[in-house]
Amino acid sequence: MTRIGLIQMHCEKSAIAQNMGRMAFHLKEAAAHGVEIIGFPEMSLTGYAGPHKYPQAVLRLDGPEVQQFLRLTEPYSASVIAGLIEWNPAGKPFITQIVARQGVLEGYYRKITIKDEEAEWFSAGQTVPVFQSGKLTFGLAICADIQNEMVFAECARQGARIVFELAAPGLDGEQDTRNWATGYAWWESECRKYLSRYAQAYGLWVGVATQAGRTVDEDFPGGGYIFAPTGERVYATADWLPGAVYAELDWETGQVVEL
Repeated sequence: MTRIGLIQMHCEKSAIAQNMGRMAFHLKEAAAHGVEIIGFPEMSLTGYAGPHKYPQAVLRLDGPEVQQFLRLTEPYSASVIAGLIEWNPAGKPFITQIVARQGVLEGYYRKITIKDEEAEWFSAGQTVPVFQSGKLTFGLAICADIQNEMVFAECARQGARIVFELAAPGLDGEQDTRNWATGYAWWESECRKYLSRYAQAYGLWVGVATQAGRTVDEDFPGGGYIFAPTGERVYATADWLPGAVYAELDWETGQVVEL
């Protein structure tokens, strides 16, 4: 059995201190539930910010902001997955999820599936790594990777038992007339369409954590989901609001117990 956390977090653009404060709250809460792996959404640390408009949100992995985040994880034994915009000395920045544990940066994954408007702003990663939490191997996928089956297949090939799909899918349309129910339903349907199939095809568990709520110029749909290797979605949040899912997964029986 493994206890996981999936955070549907409001992440303001370039508000790194504010976002880190929210993450600190969830780390403490997750520890109280005995969580062993906690997944924060895509760009949870920096917010989903265009690097040209928000150059201060482009962070180095060895920079002070990441070091401060690593210090936040020092008291906790959980593996912590957090998102940021990563400086790239060779060109456009990367969309990156880092994995930290007890103050140590254990690894990172750079989003491979860069398309549409993201292609103007970001570089694509080149490799699909996997990570360890004790004896458990897990993989990562970031937002548009949901449409890239290769990412999930490669995680499974390397022995991952669960893949965390960590996302910030911006909603279309004017903020003043935002229909949150429609946006939530769209992202929910995307997760069902792709992740149910990948889970069944590769014998994977899949956990989803999504940015939620309104930022200065963009809205996000929220949604936390867990898919079992049967392809069945065994957990879903009730709505699009920011919040957290803490659950215990029984790898053998396929049961999920909300904590």
